[in-house]
Amino acid sequence: MKLTRSVAQLLSAALAISLLPLSAANAAPSLNDVRTKIRVLQEEASAAGEAAQQAKVEYQSLTRKLESVQRQAASDAAIVAKFKNSLGAIANEQYKNGAMSRSLELLFSSDPTLFLSAAGSLESVTRKQSLQLRQYSVAKQRLTATSLTVNDKLALAKRAQARFLAQEKAVKDKLASAQKLFNSLSKAERERLARLNDAAESADKKKSLATAARSNLGSGRGSLALRFSIKQIGDRYVYGAAGMTYWDCSGLTKRAFATAGVSLPHSAAAQIRYGKRVSLSQLKPGDLVFFGKNRYISHVGIYISKGLMVNATRPGSTVKIAKFTPNFGSLSFYGATRI
Repeated sequence: MKLTRSVAQLLSAALAISLLPLSAANAAPSLNDVRTKIRVLQEEASAAGEAAQQAKVEYQSLTRKLESVQRQAASDAAIVAKFKNSLGAIANEQYKNGAMSRSLELLFSSDPTLFLSAAGSLESVTRKQSLQLRQYSVAKQRLTATSLTVNDKLALAKRAQARFLAQEKAVKDKLASAQKLFNSLSKAERERLARLNDAAESADKKKSLATAARSNLGSGRGSLALRFSIKQIGDRYVYGAAGMTYWDCSGLTKRAFATAGVSLPHSAAAQIRYGKRVSLSQLKPGDLVFFGKNRYISHVGIYISKGLMVNATRPGSTVKIAKFTPNFGSLSFYGATRI
């Protein structure tokens, strides 16, 4: 009887243990956990997006320089061909007269210095022809130098393009991971999460507009850019977008300052090189404020006043007014400029 009671007690205890909640290590992630992980991935995608934009700006700049030196190389090649034709006529004339000297043969050597030294000893060549020889030498040396520059710019452009493509892939991978996490939820959870995000964005928009209405927006170019950005509150963030419905952070600031007559590149890291650097204590409405991590700039916004800025935040979010602090999420304040 005692044995039966003992077995019953053991079974009862085992059943009770089996009905206990799973440990935190084994429990399925909560909706808030998934939401947080998705947001982190979106922020990482935004940072990768700015790295891609910087590489794209560098690639476009190098491509323009490459095209310029390629045009110069083509021009130099045409000049060399022209002088070479003239020299060919000289050589043909000397050959017909039976005076094709060893010195003249040196003119067509791969080493341009040989025919420079030989030019003085060509007694049968007129002074005008001697000038053509020197012009040919200079043109050929310039063509060689230009060709080397073309090869150098081409290599740099290819590396910049590779960086751009790698960072663009990183953006897509981060967003795909975020989407995979979202898809892992049940239909009811996905709908609930969507409602939570919509409600949060709606509240942020309402608060941002109210804040903007009572803020001092200053004057000057920065003020014009600031006012334009505020008009975009509520617009969606999309990587690589620069208006007029979708924006990323540097796309918004680029278009905003264009309305003030200032042309900025589509890259936060490139934009910081424009304007005058200002300290935290000197910030005024319309100043650009930059944030980054590991000394790399990956976000930009426009300062308003009283510790606030307007910015295009991250994938899944919108243009809004946010608190401006030395630490913006996982990013740190990098610097500020006044255009």
